[in-house]
Amino acid sequence: MIHEKKKKMKTRTIHLTLPEAIEIDDRDVLLAVAARLFETGKLSMGQAAEVCGLSKRAFIEILGAYGISVINHSPDELKKDSDNAGRYHR
Repeated sequence: MIHEKKKKMKTRTIHLTLPEAIEIDDRDVLLAVAARLFETGKLSMGQAAEVCGLSKRAFIEILGAYGISVINHSPDELKKDSDNAGRYHR
């Protein structure tokens, strides 16, 4: 059995200053940012989950809570995928 060593994602740290009146914990900010970066295609599902310290399954549940679709493809991309799949399953 071959075990591949998972590459560690290069990261950077950012600091965010928010007014004290905003009642939000650091974890919620992290989840919101990761969800948005996934939604805009800047992070893959796996990367976004890793940033949050979650499994992909748990991150998918977070996306649902934010109303973000797990299928992050344009209609044109989905059509191409469907056409390609049709060629192989005739």
